[in-house]
Amino acid sequence: MTLPYEAVPARRTLQVVSADGTRIHVEEFGRADGPAVVLAHGWTCSILFWAPVVRLLSSDFRVIAYDQRGHGRSAAPTTRAGYGTGVLADDLEAVLQAVLPEGERAVLAGHSMGGMTIMAASGRAAVRSRTAAALLASTGSGRLLGKTEVLPPRFSSRWLRRVFHRQLLTSRLPLGPVTPMSRAAFAYGVLGTAPTREQAAFTARIVHACKAKQRAAWGRVLAVLDLDAEIAALEAPTAVLVGTHDKLTPKVHARGMAEVLPHCVGLTELPGLGHMTPIEDPAAVESAIRALVAAHAVPAAVVDGDVDAATEQGDPAVEEKSA
Repeated sequence: MTLPYEAVPARRTLQVVSADGTRIHVEEFGRADGPAVVLAHGWTCSILFWAPVVRLLSSDFRVIAYDQRGHGRSAAPTTRAGYGTGVLADDLEAVLQAVLPEGERAVLAGHSMGGMTIMAASGRAAVRSRTAAALLASTGSGRLLGKTEVLPPRFSSRWLRRVFHRQLLTSRLPLGPVTPMSRAAFAYGVLGTAPTREQAAFTARIVHACKAKQRAAWGRVLAVLDLDAEIAALEAPTAVLVGTHDKLTPKVHARGMAEVLPHCVGLTELPGLGHMTPIEDPAAVESAIRALVAAHAVPAAVVDGDVDAATEQGDPAVEEKSA
């Protein structure tokens, strides 16, 4: 029996070159002729993070997931300019141009930093024209240090929480091998009220695989995040989802985003869940994505399963490997 936390074999893999030359690793799953769903993971994660959701969606959809730069099998930036929400938007734009045939629009789903990527790209014409709808899961548009609750408010001052949370985001200390202590730490910090051992182990495995330098560099970006203007410009129909016990991006973020989104189509609060909603309740995330596809997905006028034509027209360079 296939376990939900095992990697899903990709139908096709691609290497997409972003605007600054960074190579982005992309994998496709499911039906080649299905409606397109594009998944963007969060800080310290990788394509593997989405495995439980991919497994549920791939019977009906063409599911595209990619490693954010500096994560998984994507290249790491070589300069300080290679970090920031603008380059995350560049990468998403490059992926969409590479994988979507002319006229097709996909449902985008972003978790944590992946949701921030979607917000950051809201003003890009090339992204807007390829976006049917969006799901923002367990994310926020700014003020992360002041609202994070890993250090409980009732036991600390606001100043102490900000200092602690900044250190949490920007530390370059190596995590080392996964241990019972690290699994327990992740269960407390990013999972909800009743995490399973499998969820804690899977989360620890993914986060420990992220290199300390990349973890810290992207943590510094998150520490000063300000995407309030960008989320107010996200015009696609957008659903918001959050766990009620999310300590990293508490539900106050989700409620605030739902209020300012131009076309919010729903706010879902999942009782007892923490920050890793696609791991903790993949069926709930699947359901939210399916609802967006049913209501808003726009298939391509002609879908031939090949990206060569788009590449010849000047879209990002693509190297393809079929499974």
